[in-house]
Amino acid sequence: MKPFIASLLTLSLLALSCNFLVPTAPPPPTTSPAPPTSSPLSPPPPTATHPPSNLPNILDTPWDDLSIFKDGLAPSAQPVLEELRGASVYHLQLNIADDLFNVTGMEEVKYTNNEDVPLTEIHFRLFPNILGGGMKVSNLRVDDAPVKPRYGLRNSLMIVPLAEALSPGESVIIHMDFSVVVPQSVDLNYGVLAYADDVLALAHAYPMVAVYNDEGWNAEIPPQSGDVAFADMSFYLVRVTAPKGVTVITSGRAIGADEAGQVQIQNVASGPARDFYLAASPAYEETSQTFGEVTIRSYAPQYLSEGSQAAVEIASQAVEDFSARYAPYPYTELKIVATPTLALGIEYPGMIAITSWVYEAGKNDPYFEGTVAHEVGHQWFYNLVGDDQLDDPWLDESLTQFITLQYYSDEHGATGEEEFRSSLEGRWAYIDNETIPIGLPVAEYTDFEYSAIVYGRGPLFFVALKEKMGDAAFDAFMREYTQSLAWKISTAESLQALAEKNCACELDALFDEWVYP
Repeated sequence: MKPFIASLLTLSLLALSCNFLVPTAPPPPTTSPAPPTSSPLSPPPPTATHPPSNLPNILDTPWDDLSIFKDGLAPSAQPVLEELRGASVYHLQLNIADDLFNVTGMEEVKYTNNEDVPLTEIHFRLFPNILGGGMKVSNLRVDDAPVKPRYGLRNSLMIVPLAEALSPGESVIIHMDFSVVVPQSVDLNYGVLAYADDVLALAHAYPMVAVYNDEGWNAEIPPQSGDVAFADMSFYLVRVTAPKGVTVITSGRAIGADEAGQVQIQNVASGPARDFYLAASPAYEETSQTFGEVTIRSYAPQYLSEGSQAAVEIASQAVEDFSARYAPYPYTELKIVATPTLALGIEYPGMIAITSWVYEAGKNDPYFEGTVAHEVGHQWFYNLVGDDQLDDPWLDESLTQFITLQYYSDEHGATGEEEFRSSLEGRWAYIDNETIPIGLPVAEYTDFEYSAIVYGRGPLFFVALKEKMGDAAFDAFMREYTQSLAWKISTAESLQALAEKNCACELDALFDEWVYP
C-alpha cells in the first residue's frame, strides 16, 4: 500500500478526466467557428514529392487480410479478428508538412452494411471543420465511380449517395483525397486537434464513418463540454510521412519505418479500434517498460522525464487492476503522450493524452495519478465497450470515474478509496447535490452540471448499485458486462439487464432514482 495525498478533496471542483476544463480557466467559446468559405470539395494543395522509399506500402494489403493486426492484439483478444469481419477497414495516407499544422491525405474505406435494411447513402464526419481548423475533400469516388456529396452541420457532415442501395452484407469501397489545416490554438474542444507548444495533436483528422443504429445515421454538432465522436469498431492501416527529426506517435502498432530525403515514413496497423490518433513533436523522448504482455510507452520532453516514468508506472498498475477486475487489456501496447490540451486527459484507443503541466509534479500531484488512471480506464469503457458519448456520456465517463475509485482502493487501500470518494461527493456538492439524472445527453447539462453530475453523481450511482447488488454479484456483473459487450456498443438498458441478471433482483427503482429522466 502506497502513501496517499490527502488533498484529493480539492479535485471535487476540477476535472480528473477527459474533456473538461478546470473551472478557473477561461471558458471555451460557446459557438463553433464558421465553416471554411471555400467549398469542401475544393482540391487539397499539392503534396510535395519525396524520394522513393524501400518501405513496403502497407496500403497495398488486401482488404480481407486482417492477419496484419494479430501481433498488436493480446492472445486473448485475437479471436475478434474473425468476429469483426464486417467492420470498416480504413486505408489512410497522412502527409504532415514541415510546419506540422498542414496535413494532406488519401482515404479508402471498405464499408460493409451490417444493418438489416438497405442503405442508400453513407455518412462521414469531417470534424476539423468544427474544431477550429478546416478539412477539404476532393476526388470522391464510390467503387471508382465519381460522386457528388451533400454537406450539413457546418460542413462537418458529408453524405455520400450510392448509385444503388447497399443491401445487408454488401460492401463498397469509397475513395477520397483530403487536406486538413490544424488550428494553432487549444481553445476549441480542449485542443484535441491543435498545433501548440511544438506539439501536433491530430485527433479525428480524417473523414470518419458515422454510426448507423436504430436512430439512423448518428450526427450532430457536439457540445464543447463533452467528447465529439461516437464510433463503431474499425481497422486502420496508415502510412504516415512527416519531417525528419520529429517523433511521431500513433495509436496502434508501428510495423515498419524508413527515411527518404528529408522525410520519415511509418507504417501503422491499428485495430480493432474506434478511432485513429496521432501526436508528434521534435521534443518527445520515450520512456518505456514491458509489464507482462503489455509494453507501456510514454512520450514527453526531456525535462518531464521523471513525470513520464511516473506515468508508465501508474498506467501499469491501472492496466493490471482493470485487467484482473473486468477483462484483459486487449492490445500489446499502451502509449501516453504529453500534449498542451486544456483537459487534464483525453482517451484514444490504445493511447492517452495527458496535459503537460501536471507532469512536473508526477506522482506527487493527485491530478496526475487520478488523470492517468482514469484515462487508462477508458480503454475498457469507451473503447472496448463502446457507447454513444454524446447521448449517454455516463456509460463511459461515470463508469470510468467509478473504476478509478476502484483503482484507488486497489492501490491505496481504504484510505485512498475514502478520499477519492470524498472528491466525487465534493464535485456533486458543488451544485448543492441536485438530483439531476445522470443519463442525460451532454447537450442537456451546463458545463458545471456536466462535471458535477457525470463525474460526481454518476460514479456514486455505481457505488449505490454495488451496495444494492452485493459485492460478489456486482463484481460478476462488471466482468460479464465488459466481456459480453466487448467490441460492441452498450446502452443503459443493456447495463441494467445484465445487472439484474447477476443479482436476480429488480433495479427499476434504483435506475429511476439515479439514471433516467
